[in-house]
Amino acid sequence: MNNCLKEVKEKFVEEFKEQPLLVRAPGRVNLIGEHTDYNNGFVLPAAINKAIYLAVSKREDDKIHLISLDLNQEYITSLTAIEKNDKHWTLYILGVVLQLQDHGYKVGGFNCVFCGDIPLGAGLSSSAALECGVGFSLNELFGLNINKINLAKYAQRAENQFVGVKCGIMDQFASMMGKKNQVIKLDCQTMQYEYNPLKMDGIQIVLFDTNVEHSLASSEYNTRRAQCEAGVKMIKEKYPEINSLRDATIEMLNEMVLPKDELIYRRCKYVVEENIRLLTGCEDLQKGDVTSFGKKMFATHEGLSRDYEVSCKELDFLIDSVKDNPNVLGARMMGGGFGGCTINLIKEDAIDDLVKTISEKYLSATNKKPKVYIAKIEDGVSLV
Repeated sequence: MNNCLKEVKEKFVEEFKEQPLLVRAPGRVNLIGEHTDYNNGFVLPAAINKAIYLAVSKREDDKIHLISLDLNQEYITSLTAIEKNDKHWTLYILGVVLQLQDHGYKVGGFNCVFCGDIPLGAGLSSSAALECGVGFSLNELFGLNINKINLAKYAQRAENQFVGVKCGIMDQFASMMGKKNQVIKLDCQTMQYEYNPLKMDGIQIVLFDTNVEHSLASSEYNTRRAQCEAGVKMIKEKYPEINSLRDATIEMLNEMVLPKDELIYRRCKYVVEENIRLLTGCEDLQKGDVTSFGKKMFATHEGLSRDYEVSCKELDFLIDSVKDNPNVLGARMMGGGFGGCTINLIKEDAIDDLVKTISEKYLSATNKKPKVYIAKIEDGVSLV
């Protein structure tokens, strides 16, 4: 039994003197398709073997009693008194409760103890995992019969409206809908999705965590969204049918955006090219051609660093350190940017040596030790 799961169960029984319902809600990686989700494009995420574990039960009253084992904090409120408070972690849970109430579902009081082994701040979406875990748990406890896609949408809205982060749907969708050894090709415009096999014989997904979190991340994220919208507006002057970069072409950008604003052009060009990389990358995976897919990951990093400018020197350093190594098939920064992790496809038998070498190089260059995680692709949210 997973340590986290064991601790959550023990704490729950000790605190509430009853056996809980146990739920596992995973974090996610995204192989390719970065900053495309809020542009109505395509993404290629997968749920991983790092998760948040929740123990939950119904109460007889309308109280909500929450315990975070990782933070060693608790919070008690009631269904009629949900409001923002200074314990930030509670917002992810309470936001989901509000969404269910707003959509007409009858939720009662509940107890919830949780803890996770998703590294915080590494860009593996611990917040989305928590939201999805809570939605799934309440759906089970109260027999709400909500399908998983709608649960993912409510989790995203909770983050947009109650936590106040304007994220796309990808993180919640991946946590909810993940499948072992499969990546999800998700169309963020239509919500259509299909599973693609990830045949990784002898290859592992390895994450290097820069251990830096630059404060730029959230403000620059909103700036990028605005820049992409500005590009769409320029294209619309001649092509009124284009409503997002998802439907734009490089030719349209060359004609309508480049003459007016070179910076906006580079931002938009990255997004349009990234959608093309993802679609052709899925063809690579269908053929089992991980080598070609990996090259596209390197190209994505180049675009994120030079055109979209959401990388940082630490991320670039980690990519430069592996890009000419024959044991690394592909690598790029992952997530919002300005810190967090790089995701690497590395031949299994080379991992130990490579981790040692990269860690030493990174330490001497930045005075920081990178954390390293091996991510296996697992199923989405489920009962334990």
